[in-house]
Amino acid sequence: MRSVLCYGDSNTYGQTTANRPDDRYPHDVRWPGIVRAILGDRWLVIEEGLSGRTTVSDDPIEGAEKNGRTYLKPCIMSHKPLDLVIVMLGTNDLKIRFNKTAGEIAMGVGALVSDIKALPAGIDGKVPEIMIVAPPPTAMELKEWSGVFMGAQEKSRALAAEYERIAEAQEVHFFDAGLVVSSSDADGFHLDAAAHAALGKAIAEEIEAIGWGEERARAS
Repeated sequence: MRSVLCYGDSNTYGQTTANRPDDRYPHDVRWPGIVRAILGDRWLVIEEGLSGRTTVSDDPIEGAEKNGRTYLKPCIMSHKPLDLVIVMLGTNDLKIRFNKTAGEIAMGVGALVSDIKALPAGIDGKVPEIMIVAPPPTAMELKEWSGVFMGAQEKSRALAAEYERIAEAQEVHFFDAGLVVSSSDADGFHLDAAAHAALGKAIAEEIEAIGWGEERARAS
């Protein structure tokens, strides 16, 4: 059995776009759950999503625990050995209180990749495979969130190119979620259930495309 850690924010956690008692989609609706269903018993899919999580910044309003870098290392070490770590963060860094450019947000993701590479968290003490996923752009209409995400629309549309440059420089896998899903018009930055299904299917295909079968064949 192989293992993948899905490290992200509310769109990995499964925050709903409509009111629910727990404001969270069920396990089998969230994109990591879709990945789990597609890959089957061959994979352990570990969900580590936190609403409000940033790349590398403490949140002065929501708290220091929202800093994705602070929790990353203990999280990875608690789940090792890992075959793959998927990082999908950056949407919360678009909030105006962080005052970051798209390039700076991407650099934060790059810092997380460097942290993962510094850990012997893969099989036999090796570095696990790493995949950066660029979050989909926000909707143009952010409704009651427009003040919090002022200016995010344009910056969010620049993230994928910046993330791809980081992935190439770090020699890790890259996927642009905006190619297959859009942020919900309900609030402007979360994914609806249909988007979770589409994203899970796409990421499962990306995981399988890494070439695990070839590796097993060589080992045998």
